[in-house]
Order: sequence, then structure tokens, then C-alpha cells
Amino acid sequence: MSALHVRVEGRGRDVVLLHGWGFHSGAWSGTAETLASRYRVHRVDLPGHGLSATPAPVEFDTAVDEVARCIPAGSVVAGWSLGGLFAQRIAARSPGHAAGLVLVSTTPCFLARHDWPDAMAPATLDGFARELEADPVRTMEQFVHLNVLGGARPRETARAFLQRLREAPPPSRDALRAGLHWLQRTDLRPAAADISTRCVVLHGARDRVTPVGAGRWLARAMPGARMIELEDAAHLPFATHPQRFIEAVDGIHG
Repeated sequence: MSALHVRVEGRGRDVVLLHGWGFHSGAWSGTAETLASRYRVHRVDLPGHGLSATPAPVEFDTAVDEVARCIPAGSVVAGWSLGGLFAQRIAARSPGHAAGLVLVSTTPCFLARHDWPDAMAPATLDGFARELEADPVRTMEQFVHLNVLGGARPRETARAFLQRLREAPPPSRDALRAGLHWLQRTDLRPAAADISTRCVVLHGARDRVTPVGAGRWLARAMPGARMIELEDAAHLPFATHPQRFIEAVDGIHG
């Protein structure tokens, strides 16, 4: 049995929600309750985050397999940011668990490389790593503001997310370090063409964390994918445009 914390609500077909780095499953508050009126919703705290207090594995695939064990067969798996990286890898390693994907503000490769410009500069991630050692709480607050930058209702959205962030224990430094390690080292581009699962890529055109070019690449590379691009959204479209996110889930479930 997995040691991860999973909050289950609602009845019907299964929808799994995977949050981003440094957050917890409360990030989906509001949207999850709406989905639970028609689906059985599983909100997973990723390893080392929220109420999943056991140490996060260093190896990404070990963490992926731990999350996959929490997912009922045939689920629609919705992953935001780091959660989207998990969703892609689950679809590749445990395809029976993921009948469909909703990839929200994510990418197959978070770190910019010589052949991958639509990504975060290495210096930015290195900066987060240094700041974590000094003040992890302040670092996460700054990260929330980066998430909303350029999007619709930035102040309102930032306040709501900061409040949600405080509703569960903060991840340990070790968990945050492990998450940064996954973001820095993981490159799933070679496997994208082999993921034939039905997929909606939902991405904000103003995203400052994962540039929209990464979402466009995923929509082209994955045979079963289509793109929804939101002109006035940043890195949190499921919060600022919840109806579009819910429509994406509905579209996968048919």
C-alpha cells in the first residue's frame, strides 16, 4: 500500500489530480469540488508534499511508480506543472492507469537546453535552489507570485494560492530539493511520440514558468493530443479559467 495521502470525493468515473512543485493537493480546491459533482476525484499529495510526509525518493521514476500505485485503472490523470511531468511518465510506464491525460501548464523538459528554448533558464532554477537553503517559506511565496505573473486577476489569484499553501504542512527542504532535482534532470521528449493516450494540453499564453511553446510542442508530438491555449492565462489556468479546465476533463471522458 502506498504511503501517499490521497483525498477522494464524489462518485463516478475516476479523475486524478496531481499538483505542482512545492504545493499540495489543496491547490485544486474549488475546481476539485466542482468535478466531484460528476466524477470520483482523487487528489494526490506528491511524495514529500502536503500530508504525504514520507521522504521523497531521489529518483524520478521511483516517485512516479509510487504515485501510479494510487491511481485506479482507467483514470483520467490531470497534472499541473510538475504534476504534468508525473502524468506523462505514468502514461508511458503504467498506461493502464491513464485512460486520458489533461496536461496543465506543463512540459516534457523544464530546463532550457541548447535544442529546447521554451523552458526555464538554468540560472532561475539554481536561484531557487540557493534561496531554499536560506528561507524556504519566502521562496515558495515568491514562486506563487511567479505563477500568477502576467495572467488574469494576479493579486486575487496569488492571495488565494498563498492561503491554500498554508492549509497543509510545508514540504521539507529535502522534498523541495528532490522536486528541483526532478525538474532539473528530467527530459521526457524522447517518449512523447509513444504516448498515444487521449490528451488535452491546457496552457496559458502568458505562462512565465513553462512557456507556451512547450505546450504547443507536446500537442504536436503526442499522437492523441490537442491544444487549448488561453490568451490571458499564466501558470494557473485551472484556477483562473476553471470552466475551461473542467471542459477539458469532460472532453477526455466523453
